[in-house]
Amino acid sequence: MKNLFLKLTLIAIFLTTLNANDKLYFMPYEQKTALDVLIKSIYSSEENIDISIFSFTNRQIAKALKDMAKKGVKIRIIYDYESNVKNPYSTIGYLSKYNNISTCLLKGKRERNNKYDGIMHQKMAIIDTDIIIIGSANWSKNAFENNYELMLESNDKEMIKKAKSYFSKMFAHCKPY
Repeated sequence: MKNLFLKLTLIAIFLTTLNANDKLYFMPYEQKTALDVLIKSIYSSEENIDISIFSFTNRQIAKALKDMAKKGVKIRIIYDYESNVKNPYSTIGYLSKYNNISTCLLKGKRERNNKYDGIMHQKMAIIDTDIIIIGSANWSKNAFENNYELMLESNDKEMIKKAKSYFSKMFAHCKPY
């Protein structure tokens, strides 16, 4: 019985440490920390960054992506079609002009009665194969400073692998900007 208890304890400790690097941030209370973590993660990239985002107007984040593209990091960004195609505040036009940044627009699936399209409502960034950042916040000044939002940063390899696969499927269906 002691042996079984020891084994179960060791397994519990092992499983707990597997996700020890997951960090959860709540805005607006941890707004500066959350934004700093996102920008620092972008600057840590060595190879590629994949982003799917509903609304993206934050210039600090856009500058970090531009800086990394200039260093040779390959960046792919999927924007929601309706929220960005004619939005003068969207970063899509600004970022699309840089080498190493590929942008596209994606609509959600067509509604059953064929009256409207769904939306691409994700807020996700995958940095190399090391970090995934997901949450409820659009990448806007308002989301980080005023809204009640959350952001999760993780290095869970299975989660990253699954998200990369899903991202590639979405990217294959989006319209280049």
